[in-house]
Amino acid sequence: MKKYAWILLLFCCGCKHEAPATLVHISLTNNSQSLKITGIDPVIMNDINRDTANRWQSLFAIFRLPVDTDMKDYQPIQPGHYQLKDSVLVFTPDTPFVKQQTYFVRYYNYVGNKSIWDYVQGKTTKGQLHYTDLIFKQ
Repeated sequence: MKKYAWILLLFCCGCKHEAPATLVHISLTNNSQSLKITGIDPVIMNDINRDTANRWQSLFAIFRLPVDTDMKDYQPIQPGHYQLKDSVLVFTPDTPFVKQQTYFVRYYNYVGNKSIWDYVQGKTTKGQLHYTDLIFKQ
């Protein structure tokens, strides 16, 4: 009986446990001129922040939401500057957000994929990843 208990224990130790999905939250800040993104895995944030290239735009892209939502995958990225402050990512657009314009943040769910770095390094394409769009209005 002890023999089977060891086999069961070894089997359980070898199981792959997936990390829970990160809950990302957004809110306007700085008199609605910047977007605050919270809930990002701190390990990912620190690794990307140490990289010399600005990789934030490829991970948390901000877009204007078109009236025809079928066209939202074809919108240009909102240019701007990303800054990591403590555990918060702050995006400030090059041109201010337009009042009454709806925008969305697209972020990718990396749970179940090889790693976030596969996407950052171009080994995984957008079509291979699951994403969530978070909508906000200025």
